[in-house]
Amino acid sequence: MKAKHIFYWATTSLIALETFAGGVMDLTHGRTNVFSGPTVVEVVTSLGYPVYVLGILGIWKIPGAITLVVPRFLRLKEWAYAGIVFELSGAAASQAIRGQPNDIIAPLVLLVLALSSWALRPPNRILGGALTATADRHAAPTRSDSL
Repeated sequence: MKAKHIFYWATTSLIALETFAGGVMDLTHGRTNVFSGPTVVEVVTSLGYPVYVLGILGIWKIPGAITLVVPRFLRLKEWAYAGIVFELSGAAASQAIRGQPNDIIAPLVLLVLALSSWALRPPNRILGGALTATADRHAAPTRSDSL
């Protein structure tokens, strides 16, 4: 159980950090690679999207990333995970459709991280899971529990 908890926080921290940084980069129109590389504007326009999409994505990514790491707000966490999955799968699909197969690797790796974070959530971070965890704690032990 402890390893699951460690992997949950490792994947959640990485995907939240990437999502937060991506939101800042989208809003500031920064470079996709700190040292060189194209700006997010160049990437988005090369895929055929208008630049204003960056503002929309950036505005949603920052609170989504914060939502993943703060306690409570379980329904909002589900929405944040869904948004991250939509954004990353859309990025991979856009790169693939535009004929840039090498550029689908990063969004796919991040997508796996996001899905792993979602799958590894402890019961107190699952919508309805907190009730189940509380009920299980208060339930009388069964014969199989003592074996």
